[in-house]
Amino acid sequence: MIYKYDFLVIGSGIAGMSFALKVAPHGKVALVAKTLLEEANTFYAQGGIASVTHPWDHFENHIADTLDAGAGLCDPVVVEKVVREAPGQIRELIGWGVDFDKDEQGNFDLHREGGHSDFRILHHKDKTGAEIQMSLVEAVRAHPNIDVFERHFTIEVLTQHHLGQIVTRHTPGIECYGAYILNEETGSIDVFLSRVTMMATGGIGAVYQTTTNPSVATGDGIAMISRAKGEVKGMEFVQFHPTALYHPGARPSFLITEAMRGYGAILKTLDGKEFMHKYDERGSLAPRDIVARAIDTEMKERGEDHVFLDVTRQDAAETRRQFPTIYEKCLAFGIDITKEMIPVAPAAHYLCGGIWVDLNGATSIHRLYANGECACTGLHGANRLASNSLIEAVVFADSAAKHTIPRFKQYPFQEDIPPWNDEGTTSPEEMVLITQSYREVGQIMSSYVGIVRSDLRLNRAMSRLNILFRETENLFQRSVVSREICELRNIIKVGYLVIKQAMARKESRGLHYTIDYPDKDPNSVL
Repeated sequence: MIYKYDFLVIGSGIAGMSFALKVAPHGKVALVAKTLLEEANTFYAQGGIASVTHPWDHFENHIADTLDAGAGLCDPVVVEKVVREAPGQIRELIGWGVDFDKDEQGNFDLHREGGHSDFRILHHKDKTGAEIQMSLVEAVRAHPNIDVFERHFTIEVLTQHHLGQIVTRHTPGIECYGAYILNEETGSIDVFLSRVTMMATGGIGAVYQTTTNPSVATGDGIAMISRAKGEVKGMEFVQFHPTALYHPGARPSFLITEAMRGYGAILKTLDGKEFMHKYDERGSLAPRDIVARAIDTEMKERGEDHVFLDVTRQDAAETRRQFPTIYEKCLAFGIDITKEMIPVAPAAHYLCGGIWVDLNGATSIHRLYANGECACTGLHGANRLASNSLIEAVVFADSAAKHTIPRFKQYPFQEDIPPWNDEGTTSPEEMVLITQSYREVGQIMSSYVGIVRSDLRLNRAMSRLNILFRETENLFQRSVVSREICELRNIIKVGYLVIKQAMARKESRGLHYTIDYPDKDPNSVL
């Protein structure tokens, strides 16, 4: 089947839905979600969204904090853009129904998180992402110009390659015409033609064994754009959240928001001793890369599987009020956080790199935009400042919408795209191989491409991943296309990009730390 839309939006988090809502008054929109609209990384964001909203805070302070966290690789123009445009986008989120907590005087009840010099994190209890996600879902479903396609998996974006032309990374004028999309309910692979495509597929956490991301975070958009010869940057900068609830076997790992440390929680070793002061004068409120490495070091030196986060010194009633979700989740595991310390360990959480985009959110492929965690805007540099990601998504959704609305009608539909060749067979043995290979990728990435790296570890990871790559591509060529085989292809591709770009960076900076090159290179760029 062939569909035609002015805008094709792939991904159902804040990045995709906010763009869809902004362009929908001007044309027909197809919003594609590989599961349900509600299941996206956005939903799991506990902490909040950063914006200067009160007179005592200043844009310059937020800019300085972001640049400091980014370890010298942020794009200053992008940082200033996002910080200064943030308040306007907060107002738009509120207009879409998002409810941020306020105090008794009617002012925003602001949190402070690691790396921030002031209280500027808007939140809804400790489930801000869920509040944003559900508000946007309601707005999207109510909009007459947006058609929602749930349980639809995007296989590949369409370019000149699908017209029989040879496309390389040096081919000028690569264009995107839409995508091949698998309808999981019928098994058909449909052609979605579009004037403009927005890639908003989220992160890559599922590439790792332990992650705070939902299982849908398989790096699909990044893998697709890389295969389509688009530019991908900064993949070595994978952020590990320092404080995921330690519960072996849980996937995803339950995140203990950084706001809890801003509230007064202290990191301690298993014998109850504070340790962060050894690594940074800011202690438990140091930026995430520093905290994650410190915890990793303590765990390895002491031979322990986790550390503790201690919030027991704070008022119990206020803790329950501020963090009801965390309180109930931990209580379900037999931990009363008002009386007992929380076992925590780092887990893969956020990708600072991704599909390169310019100030308009446009990629190196014409008519294709990217937004959210799958995009590399230059805001985060080598390390994301806490709660900057949600605001980045709405700011760049706005920029992309403003850039494409005046010109999308100039782009014709490419009518000559052939249907997908769906020949192939799948046996039970192949499904077993897919499942096992998926596990192996996670083991490889977690063992050799984690918080601390080395040339030896990266080379070992690359050689082992290459074996899985060859096996999987061979399997893909002879199998009936399924979400499972496509996701395996994608996590292998993403793992390869992380390893390759980590090997190319001969320094330690931000989230990329290697024992072979412990110093910063003053000439390095993103």
